Amino acid sequence: MNTRLILLGLFMLTLSGCAEMQQMARTIYDEQKPLSTTEIIAGLKQALVVGTDSSVAELSAIDGYLKDEAVKILLPPEADMITNNLSKLPGGQQLVDKVITSINSAASDAAKEATPILINSIKSMSIQDAASLLTGGDYAATEYLKRTNYDALVALYQPKIEGSLNKKIIGNYSAQQSWDEMTGKWNQVAGTFVGQLAELETVETNLSAYLTQRALDGLFLKIGETEKNIRQDPAARVTDLLKRVFARQ
Repeated sequence: MNTRLILLGLFMLTLSGCAEMQQMARTIYDEQKPLSTTEIIAGLKQALVVGTDSSVAELSAIDGYLKDEAVKILLPPEADMITNNLSKLPGGQQLVDKVITSINSAASDAAKEATPILINSIKSMSIQDAASLLTGGDYAATEYLKRTNYDALVALYQPKIEGSLNKKIIGNYSAQQSWDEMTGKWNQVAGTFVGQLAELETVETNLSAYLTQRALDGLFLKIGETEKNIRQDPAARVTDLLKRVFARQ
């Protein structure tokens, strides 16, 4: 008798359109229903779009690169000779800071235009790619984006970095000219007989290429952090689709 009453009560609640019970039933059903190929692809794409949008917004903001120590772009180690000596002169440290600020500002400016390149790649993701990326590591989708878009992003970033390096900053000299002069003189010494005896190595660093690489490293670091969060933290799954797809990993 008690069992009949309970069943009748549940039946009446359902008939009365109990929204909470219906939602619970749908949730249980959705969680148990196998993922379709379409859902897998859509989930991966949505995760990449979320990661791209948030990362680009963060880095393209004013001082987005400059004030984030994880992605802040610094001159290569070979520039230590210049920066260390300049910092000892009146106004020298301000000059070094100005160069660093200019470089990071150029990277933030370039980041604003990165989204269309990345979104286009996301849209063209194949079924095979999506299936393998879903069960890949924490950064599998980010690595896919990096692998398929790196050259296009270099073409976007490097001209802006070069423009920043070629701006005259003091004494009608640019950061690029100072770099070329420093490395040129160093390489002359390193190439002499005495330099070879001292085992000095020449510096062949392409400054704009180096800084572009650092800028892109920062971009993909941020996208990767978002992907990892989505995979590991349910709170980071901001849509129903992300909750469903990534709960199955």
